[in-house]
Amino acid sequence: MNAINNKVQLIGNVGDSPQINVSENDHKTAKIILSTFETFRTPEGEKLRETIWHNVICHGKLADICEKYITKGTEIAIEGKLITRSTTDKQGLLRLVVEIHANELLILTKRS
Repeated sequence: MNAINNKVQLIGNVGDSPQINVSENDHKTAKIILSTFETFRTPEGEKLRETIWHNVICHGKLADICEKYITKGTEIAIEGKLITRSTTDKQGLLRLVVEIHANELLILTKRS
């Protein structure tokens, strides 16, 4: 069971072009906003679709792939782990941030 401890798999569409950052020691990261959705019915029978937005962080070679091949609207599959951290916003309030740190990425959109 240790192999599936803290494992996340998602398929969705990229909401905007990746944000690429390079640290002082040349470590590249790419931040992707990924949308997934769920479709469900209300008790009254109305069909609703809810969009969920996920923060995905890619490191190293995955960041290079994101920079070269991923744009807004690209459908991708990712596998990674959940990371939770806290940060302080501009108003001084403590915010909880949940990110998925990807270790696998598959581009599902066919190239034209």
